[in-house]
Amino acid sequence: MGAYTVLLVDDEEEVIQVIMKKINWEGLGFSVVGYANNGVKALEMVEEFQPDVVMTDIKMPYMDGLELSNHIKADYPATKILIFTGFDEFEYAKEAIHLDIGEYILKPVNSVELMNVFTQLKIKLDQEISEKRNVETLQKYYMESLPLLQANFYSTLIEGRIREDEVSAYLSNYQISLAGPFFCCLVIYASPSQIPKEMNPLLLSMSVQKQAQERLGEKWQAKCFSYLGNTVLIVQLKNENEISELTDECDRFCKYAYRIIGAIVTVGIGQVCGDILQLSQSYTGAREAVSYRVIYGTSRAINIKEIAPQEISKSGVSNDAELSYLFRTIRLNSAPDIIEAVDKYLDHIFSSSLSLQQHHIAIMELISELYKFCMNNEIVMEEFSEDMRKLYNSLLDLEPNGLRKWLVDIGLSFHEKLTSARSRSTKSFVDKAKEYVRNNYSDEDLSLDSICEVLGVSNSYFSTIFKKETGNSFIGYLTDYRTDQASRQLIETNEKSYMIARNVGYTDPNYFSYVFKRRFGVSPSKYRTEHTKE
Repeated sequence: MGAYTVLLVDDEEEVIQVIMKKINWEGLGFSVVGYANNGVKALEMVEEFQPDVVMTDIKMPYMDGLELSNHIKADYPATKILIFTGFDEFEYAKEAIHLDIGEYILKPVNSVELMNVFTQLKIKLDQEISEKRNVETLQKYYMESLPLLQANFYSTLIEGRIREDEVSAYLSNYQISLAGPFFCCLVIYASPSQIPKEMNPLLLSMSVQKQAQERLGEKWQAKCFSYLGNTVLIVQLKNENEISELTDECDRFCKYAYRIIGAIVTVGIGQVCGDILQLSQSYTGAREAVSYRVIYGTSRAINIKEIAPQEISKSGVSNDAELSYLFRTIRLNSAPDIIEAVDKYLDHIFSSSLSLQQHHIAIMELISELYKFCMNNEIVMEEFSEDMRKLYNSLLDLEPNGLRKWLVDIGLSFHEKLTSARSRSTKSFVDKAKEYVRNNYSDEDLSLDSICEVLGVSNSYFSTIFKKETGNSFIGYLTDYRTDQASRQLIETNEKSYMIARNVGYTDPNYFSYVFKRRFGVSPSKYRTEHTKE
C-alpha cells in the first residue's frame, strides 16, 4: 500500500504552510494531495482526489468545517476526518463527536501532538486495509457465502425460470423479503486484467462482492449473489426516481473499490421494474450495460436507460451465438472486429454440414434479425423498407463472397448510424444543459443536482458526458457563465457589485468576489475600473 493521502483545509494559508513544513509526511506514511481555503473548494477537491484523510478547520467562509464533514460522511464514509480549530466551544466538540470525527485538535497545532495523531491514524488505516485484503478472511467469507438455496432462487429468477404461482412459496420457504415496490438488477464486473499480488481472480471477485454488500446492500435492501463469474445485486427502490441516486452511488463504489482493493470495477444497471418476475429483463439490460464499458470506460457505473434507451436487449433475439455476437460487435466494436464477426457467422452459414434447406432457414433468420435490429434501434435502411421476399431471393442467389460483402457493408452501415445517433444524443443532451444555464443562471439554487433532476439522469453520467463534450465540468461551466455575465454587467451598468452578484446567482457577495477574482485575477471593483478606462 502506498502513502495515504491527506487534504488540508483552512482559510489561513500560513497555518497550512506551517503544518506542511513541520510534519515529515513521507516518514509517517502520508502525502498531502492539496489544500483548500474554504469548505466549498475542499468539497470539490474531495470529489476529485477522494483523499484518505481530511484535516479541516471549523470556522471558514462559504462552508464551515462541520458542514463539510457532514457532506464527506454522507458521500465518502471511508474518509477519515480530523478537526483542528481555535474555537473550543463545547457545542462544536459535541457535534464533532456526533459526526464520528477521528480527532479534535486545538490551535496552535503542536507538531509532536500532530505526529502522534497521524501515527495512530496510520495504524488504524493499515488495519482496515489489511482486513479488506486479508486472504484468509476472504477465503472464510467465500466458504460462508449466501446459502445455496437463496442463491439458486436468485439465479433462477434472473434467468426468467420462476412461474408466477411459485413466487410466494419460494419467498416464504427461503425466508426472502422482496417488498419493493420497485426492483432493479446490478451486474458488478471486476476486470481480471489487474489483480493485486496477494489475490487470485476468485478472491478478488469475492472481495468486490463483500465490499458491494457493505456499501450498497443495507441502504438498498439488496440481495447479493454470484452468477456467471460476476456479482449480481437485486436492489429494492421506494420509487422509480431513486434510480439516479443509485447510479451515482454505484459510480462512487467503483472508485472506492479501485482505491481500497485495487480492483477495476464496472457496474451495469438494468431498467427499473415493478414485478420481480421482470427482473430477468432488468438483468439482461444490466449485463448489456457492462458491455458498454468499451465505449464509456471502466471504473464507473453504466445505466442502460441513460446510455442507450433504444438499444436495450429485447426478447425474441436469435439464440444463435454467432449472430448474437455479430450484433453485439456492431454496437460496440470497430470495423475490423465487425468484419471478423461477419466471417465467424458466415462460417456457420456455409458450413458443409448444413443442408440446402438449413441454409435457406439461416438466411431467413438473418434477414429477420437484421430487420428487428433496424426497428429496435430506429435505423432507416433502404434494403429493409422494400419487398422482403425480393431481398430474401437475392441473398439466396449470392455466392459466399457476395453475401460476405453485403453483410459487411450492412454491419458497417449499422455501426456508423448507431455511432452518429449516440453523438447526436450526447450533443443534444449537453445543448439542453447549456440552454438551461442560459435561462436560469440567476437562480441561486442551480446546481449539478438540480440540472440532473431536470434532465432525469444521474450525476455521474451527466458529469462524464458534459466533461467529454465541453472539456469542462458542469460547475466550472456554470461558474464561468455566471462570471462572464457579471463582467458584462460591471462594464455596461452602474449597479453595485452585490446587486450584480444576485443577478448572476450569488447571494453571498464575498463569495462572489472570491469566485470572480479566481476567474479574472482581480476583484469586481478593480475589473470595472480597469475596463471603464479602456
